[in-house]
Amino acid sequence: MEIIRSKEFTADRAWGAKNIASMGGITTRLHWTDMPYKWHINNGEEVFVVLDGVVQMKYKVGGQEISTILEVGDIFYASVGTEHVAYPQGAARVLVVEAEGSV
Repeated sequence: MEIIRSKEFTADRAWGAKNIASMGGITTRLHWTDMPYKWHINNGEEVFVVLDGVVQMKYKVGGQEISTILEVGDIFYASVGTEHVAYPQGAARVLVVEAEGSV
């Protein structure tokens, strides 16, 4: 049993994470960041939930780059093969649920 106060979580580097759970090959992690990630495709599906801050999410559909702003409470679902990158607008905390060992 653990209670996690996500707004209090910080990391010593961008995209530093607190592992919350690993269930049947799926991990749930709380990330803190103030820097963009990198363009990537996950090993499976990904659920990305903004808990604090604002994140510009860029993703590609049919080779076309699309951008959207995610605010607190917004959820980005990356289906298998979705190339994407997150650009926080200042500090942000996000909950990420994905296959264990995914990028």
